[in-house]
Amino acid sequence: MKHLIILLIGVWFTTYPAIAQESNWQLIILGMAQDAGYPQAGCKKSCCEAFWQGRNEKQHATCLGLLNTSSKKAWLFEATPDIKDQLHVLDSMKYNLAGIFLTHAHIGHYAGLIHLGREVMGTKEIPIYAMPKMKFFLENNGPWSQLVTLNNIWINELQNEQSISLGEDLKITPFLVPHRDEYSETVGYTISSSNASILFIPDINKWKTWNKNLADEIKKVDYALLDAAFFADGELPGRDMSKIPHPFTTETMELLKDLPDDEKSKVHFIHFNHTNPAMFESEERNRVFGNGFNIVKEGMIIGL
Repeated sequence: MKHLIILLIGVWFTTYPAIAQESNWQLIILGMAQDAGYPQAGCKKSCCEAFWQGRNEKQHATCLGLLNTSSKKAWLFEATPDIKDQLHVLDSMKYNLAGIFLTHAHIGHYAGLIHLGREVMGTKEIPIYAMPKMKFFLENNGPWSQLVTLNNIWINELQNEQSISLGEDLKITPFLVPHRDEYSETVGYTISSSNASILFIPDINKWKTWNKNLADEIKKVDYALLDAAFFADGELPGRDMSKIPHPFTTETMELLKDLPDDEKSKVHFIHFNHTNPAMFESEERNRVFGNGFNIVKEGMIIGL
């Protein structure tokens, strides 16, 4: 049922053996970092200096590409500040942008929409899938409202836990999660076909604040792409990390430690802050794999 395909796409990615696909649907990881990507502006710490000194590779803000290999249509999950690079990957694969699903109104998840406007692409009614508060925010605040008035985008309003179909048995289901909702609500998504399903939660407060049990939700899917913004408490010296609520990677691993190995292996951490040492080779990264969990890689393709 589950198939993972990792291919060479453009210049970002590393070549791995490919596994034959079973359906017309694939999901490609187009970014794995937190909203600002890696390296982050203004960071003079060793984590980002490692990039400027050539020891680490650039990582783009978290984004998924849903691909239909038959129609050559593609849908983005998140419109990131790195959207031009992420669209270039789709272009290089000969896919046409068919729509964008948004999770919430933090900059790494919607700011890339501005590239659809007349100053850049000047698109025509690109479907944007958003929850009611997110839709209202875009329609009533510039410069996003100009995208609506100029018909660069067309906003399709989503509802909590109500699925929409993209055809060929592919369903997208948004579900509310607790997060810092200054401008909009926040959702995760389940992406499912008759062959496989994926849970995508790039941003959430602590798991205990969610009205669902994470372990139970993982059991329902084949892959779980989960928020890994910070590895552990104390990662931001001088900052009260309770003011930036995310599940620490260590907390998620502790919460799921009693899952069977085949359930743990479904978990692929994503949405890494530039300070999270598990994003690159480190003892912390080895600890994640040693505990039976996984970490996404830009260019991974998951067969649906």
